[in-house]
Amino acid sequence: MMKTGRIVVGAILMIGIFLLFANCAEEKPTERQELWNGKDFSGWTLFLPGDSVAVEEVWSVKDGVIHCKGEPNGYMRTNESFSDYKLHVEWRWVEEGSNSGVLLHIQGEDKVWPNCIECQLQSGNAGDIILIGPSSVTRDDSTYAITEGWQPVEKLKESQEAEIGEWNSYDITCDGDNITVYVNDVLQNEVTNASFTKGPIGLQSEGAPIEFRNVYIEPLN
Repeated sequence: MMKTGRIVVGAILMIGIFLLFANCAEEKPTERQELWNGKDFSGWTLFLPGDSVAVEEVWSVKDGVIHCKGEPNGYMRTNESFSDYKLHVEWRWVEEGSNSGVLLHIQGEDKVWPNCIECQLQSGNAGDIILIGPSSVTRDDSTYAITEGWQPVEKLKESQEAEIGEWNSYDITCDGDNITVYVNDVLQNEVTNASFTKGPIGLQSEGAPIEFRNVYIEPLN
């Protein structure tokens, strides 16, 4: 019985390890994939620090739109890890312009400022790339690298964002270690040698009410 018990326990542990790695497995899309289903948060983890506020008080869904109160700081992220994709996200500010972001290639544990590469949504600065935590990228002949904190890689052109209350679009291509960022069909950033090439995708809560819709990825070709 003791030997059989050890075998059963060992099998359970192996299954658990397999499921853990399967959950984190990298996925390259082969067809258009809706990351958000338009109804609920299936396939996503909603993260806020501590337990003083319920995530349902910050994130909600109505009429095919994600509503985010913007406070406290946190994010929703995909449970799956992705690489080599074209990402489309639409957003709009509800009352006033504030801060948020699209998080790419999230690494490590969930925390308010996860180690990742952010495509900025701060009003007036959409198109900036923000390095959060140890990371680096190259643009033209300049390398941007940090070991902690934040590092911006500013957008290439003047803001092309819509008026408050109107919808904007992000079209972001992650091709190996290359990242290309379009805001409302205008090229705003292009970097290479990104230190991360795969990971979950996230949408931030950071400042004021914001809405998201039409969140999907497509294959590169």
